[in-house]
Amino acid sequence: MQSSSPTSANSLQGIAYHLSPKAGSKAYARPLLFVHGAWHGAWCWNEGFLQYFADRGFEVLALDLPGHDEQSMKSRKSIRGLGARDYVEAVTAIADGCERTPILIGHSMGGYIVQKAMERLPRPASAMILLASVPPAGVWRTTLKIALHYPLQFLEVLLTLRLYPLVRKAGHARRHFFSPGVSDEDFARHHERIGDEAFRAFLDMLLLKLPRKKKIRGVPALVLGARQDQIFTPAEVQATAHAYHAELTIFPDMAHDMMLEPGWESVADCMIAWLRSFDISDSAELPEF
Repeated sequence: MQSSSPTSANSLQGIAYHLSPKAGSKAYARPLLFVHGAWHGAWCWNEGFLQYFADRGFEVLALDLPGHDEQSMKSRKSIRGLGARDYVEAVTAIADGCERTPILIGHSMGGYIVQKAMERLPRPASAMILLASVPPAGVWRTTLKIALHYPLQFLEVLLTLRLYPLVRKAGHARRHFFSPGVSDEDFARHHERIGDEAFRAFLDMLLLKLPRKKKIRGVPALVLGARQDQIFTPAEVQATAHAYHAELTIFPDMAHDMMLEPGWESVADCMIAWLRSFDISDSAELPEF
């Protein structure tokens, strides 16, 4: 775990990175808890996002979901038995251990986990930001699209109960996650760190454990998407924003991995502006939308 100073959250299992606000910056009242997506780990936030937010007054934490630590990812170890419940419990355990309820920030599958965690966390003392997130309707549209475009790889997924075949080839992973603006050098570095994803969690996102929107509505939310996203279309991102009455921004020149795309700072700045729109420096409560 990378940490700049010890706090009560540091002892919680799963935290990969913990940065305190930069000295002299105006501190934000609540920590930010970053939740990565499928095939990724906390490393994807540490390429730039975490330090960027810490430099601007935010305490930031990023966890490796169960089975997503660097060693497991590099070994491509199967994690097929892990499900949404395992992931959500890892997030809520960290949130419960923080002195103040964190703002949850999720990318892709991490956005789905954030939605499920919001079913459990207290309100209105919580809020969420979803980046290129799994929509409340689940991943059936994405699954159908992938099955049609990559039938052999999808057949291997079904035969092995592993999702790694979908991202094993560099060309496939690049099309799934990145725009042409990402350099070959950066892509190769990222692709090397991508690992397997849990088949059981996939089934949960497909149908078995979809977010219960009625339990989440009223949570302050920001939804961000990417025009070039090959995983979740802008229309699906718009549907997510509509479901939660959330503010919406679509970035025109980006693909799915928004935190790793050229110009990721504009995504971070959008998030920071939204976060600072809540004047909660001396309050334990967030406004309920």
